[in-house]
This record gives sequence, C-alpha cells and structure tokens, in this order.
Amino acid sequence: MHLLHVVGARPNFMKAAPVMRALSNRREFRQSLVHTGQHYDSNMSDVFFSQLDIPAPDVNLEVGSGSHARQTAEIMSRIEPVLLERKPDIVLVYGDVNSTVAAALVCSKLLIRIAHIEAGLRSFDRTMPEEVNRLVTDRLADLLFTPSADGDQNLQAEGVEVGKIHLVGNVMIDSLIRLLPSAMASPKDGLPDQYALVTLHRPSNVDGMATLKGILEVLLEVSAQLHVIFPVHPRTRQRMASLGMNATKLHLLEPLPYIEFLALQRRAKVVITDSGGIQEETTYLGVPCLTLRNNTERPITVDLGTNVLVGQEVGKLRSELTKILEGNAKSGVIPPLWDGHAGERIAEIFCKLPAQSD
Repeated sequence: MHLLHVVGARPNFMKAAPVMRALSNRREFRQSLVHTGQHYDSNMSDVFFSQLDIPAPDVNLEVGSGSHARQTAEIMSRIEPVLLERKPDIVLVYGDVNSTVAAALVCSKLLIRIAHIEAGLRSFDRTMPEEVNRLVTDRLADLLFTPSADGDQNLQAEGVEVGKIHLVGNVMIDSLIRLLPSAMASPKDGLPDQYALVTLHRPSNVDGMATLKGILEVLLEVSAQLHVIFPVHPRTRQRMASLGMNATKLHLLEPLPYIEFLALQRRAKVVITDSGGIQEETTYLGVPCLTLRNNTERPITVDLGTNVLVGQEVGKLRSELTKILEGNAKSGVIPPLWDGHAGERIAEIFCKLPAQSD
C-alpha cells in the first residue's frame, strides 16, 4: 500500500514524524512525502526535518507565502500532477493549514482516499481560516484520527459515520516525548532562572495596532519582575517596528528550531501564546499557559490542562500573570492517550484496512 504524506507548515512536521516512523517498521507500506513549501524559512522547515528525523521530501512544491486563496489554489494546482503520477492509495494530511485542505480537495476529486490526522478539533469560530480548513477536510476525509474525545463528539454531531472516526491520541505529543531528553540536555547558558516565554503571530493579535500595543505594554510591565523571552515571528516583527515602541527590555529572538524552543518551554514560568500546538505542549509539560485568543479548538487544554484563555483583554492578561507570579498558577493533568504512542496506534489501524477494490 502506497501512503503519501502532505506537510506544509511547521506543526505538520511534528505530527507527521511519529506516523512515518511507525509505518516505516511495516513492510506492507511504501511511503512518499510531499512538502508544499507553505513555510519556507529554514527555522520553520528545513531544520525540522533533521531534528525530527524525517526523510528528505520526495517532492517540494515550493509554493511559498501568499493570501489564503492564492496559496490554497497554488498548492492544488501543483499537487494534482504529483498525485496523478505517483498514484497513492491513501493521502495523509495533518492539522488545519492551507496545505491540508488543498490536498484534501484535490484527492477528493481524484477519488483518492484521505486520512486526516488531528481531525475533529473545533473552535466554532468561522472567522478563523483554520476552522474552515478543519471543517472542509473532515467532511472529505475517509479516515479521521482524533487526538481527544471532544474530536469524536464534534464529528459525530456533524453526522460523520462512527466507523470513520478513530481516537488515537496526540501525535504532536509523540514528537515532544521523543525529543524531550534532547531538550532537557540543552545548556542553560545565558538563561535567567525565571522567565516568561512569548509567541505571537495571529492576525487578530498583531495586525490591529491597538491590540498589539496593549499586549506589548503588559509584557513590558511584567519584564520589571520577570524576564520575557520572545522569539518573534517575521510578521510580528514588522508590526512591532511599525509601532515604534521601545521593546529593548524584552529578549527578542529569531524563530527557533523545535528542540531549542522546547527547551525554553519546559523551563518557563509561564508561556504566553496564540498558537494552537503550544497550548497542548504546555499542558503536557505542566507549564502555565495564557492564550491570547477568545476561543480554542483544543478545549481539553483548558478543561484538563494548564491553559487559560485571556483573549485580547489586557486586564485579564495582567491579572493572570499576577496570579502566576504570586504562586497561584493553574495546575492540570495530561489528557488520556497523550502517551507517545499515537503514531503506533495509527499504524495499527492502517494495517487492518481492507484493500480498496478497483
């Protein structure tokens, strides 16, 4: 059976790695890897292949950045001839980026089976482009692998056949568990004893100057009590420059490779973010997380984990930071099946699939 994996953005690499590794131990599968090039910065892509031990892509579509419509269309146009030439039995797509929905749309029209890893997550906010990607991909997919029970519930509520849904756990946590020893061995040279770690990239936070200014003002306030380490996304760096604020009290870094960022995460006193995957990683690591969003497609990190939604309310961000500094941080537990074996469970399901008749 020929399985073709499609990855395009930084989180996809962390999700694909454990699945590819689990399937590589089984002779009945042949695997191909297509990198759409949706992220092309070396810190966001190339280094991830080496750190995660993913083989070099068989095909790189080199799509690059662009508007959602343009990027999605370009991926669709470039991936169709690849699929026609390679004739995979199943295409595996990951997460909720434009590469995910673009590949799913093309596969659906070519009558190629689709497996969606990280299916069923919902923010119930269609102003988020990722939510549209999730809804469309899950409607088209033949196999839906969910990371947590809420994913199963969401899919069933939408009328997806129960037989298509498989609760397997969180593949990104597989990568975290595998690479955590390397992160723990990472030297602490130059790191303060206590610090807040910040990531910020969503348009809702960085494109509105008033919103971004309010967030930065709180970060500058807290930097008087706690070092603030801030690997800055290129988009965010541009917006910050436009504001003209003096941010020299913040430790501004370039985007980091996975192991280096994981090392910072596990040692942080608090993580402030608008990323989806970081909400999951901090919950596993037991690190307090303040999420600068009004909703999350990963509610299990709020219900069971260490995550607190603060939206764009700078007052709530300030008060939650005060709680953490006073030793009253929210505690949490690791969700079921976030145990490092999700990739193996996915491989087992593929082994049991009946062959598709012509």
